[in-house]
Amino acid sequence: MEPVIHLSDELVERFRKITSATAYSGVWRLAPPEGQEWFASANYQLCLMRGVKPMTAGKRMVGRARTLRFVPSRPDLLKLTRRGADSPEYRAMARCGPGDVLVVEAHTFDEYACILGNMKTRMLWRQQAEGLVTDGAIRDLQMISDDYGLTVFAANRSPAGNLPFLEAYEENEPVSVGGVLVMPGDMIVADDDGVVVVPAGRAEEVIGWIEEQEEAEEWVIRLIDEERVPPGTYYPISAETKERFRAWKREQGEK
Repeated sequence: MEPVIHLSDELVERFRKITSATAYSGVWRLAPPEGQEWFASANYQLCLMRGVKPMTAGKRMVGRARTLRFVPSRPDLLKLTRRGADSPEYRAMARCGPGDVLVVEAHTFDEYACILGNMKTRMLWRQQAEGLVTDGAIRDLQMISDDYGLTVFAANRSPAGNLPFLEAYEENEPVSVGGVLVMPGDMIVADDDGVVVVPAGRAEEVIGWIEEQEEAEEWVIRLIDEERVPPGTYYPISAETKERFRAWKREQGEK
């Protein structure tokens, strides 16, 4: 795998100002990479996680993805995974810090199989991570949320542990969570509406488009109110309307 793209703290802060809905719009519209236009069906529309819900309602979470993958458990696997402080989940959490989110693939048939609880996530708290996202279940939620201050998005809550269903296996590799590919270093934007994954290699492009789009929408709102016309006159914002906005902005800069 290619080296992980490290997104700056400054870029993380820019993403903190937007919602998951806005992030979705910014990723959804991305064109295929240059030279791959022939494969237009391989677009970026699979960026919204399915079945992953806010467990800490009202709390937003933005950060770089640090990944962990669970696999179905088997007795002979444990000698590879149960290595105390050097176990996969601790190595994954050690990569986390401020501005980072632990993203965990459980991918299990059992909705009550839990990936982490308060004892292990204490390491995320100590590392000052933003929180975690998983398509598995989480337990000890009140302590994780109230005492540790971590934000959690998960498929379910459960009092159970991971065995006999799951075992943490590898970290810092691509994972599939809620039907979405998450590469280490991708930007996660999550709130009560859902969890959106922004490809790291195009994060700057996405936030640049979003920032201009939000400014253009404010301008369009004023236009609609001034002219007293239905919103559909100017929204969704067409390429022509966007050019009008850019021209207006240039005029403001010249004054």
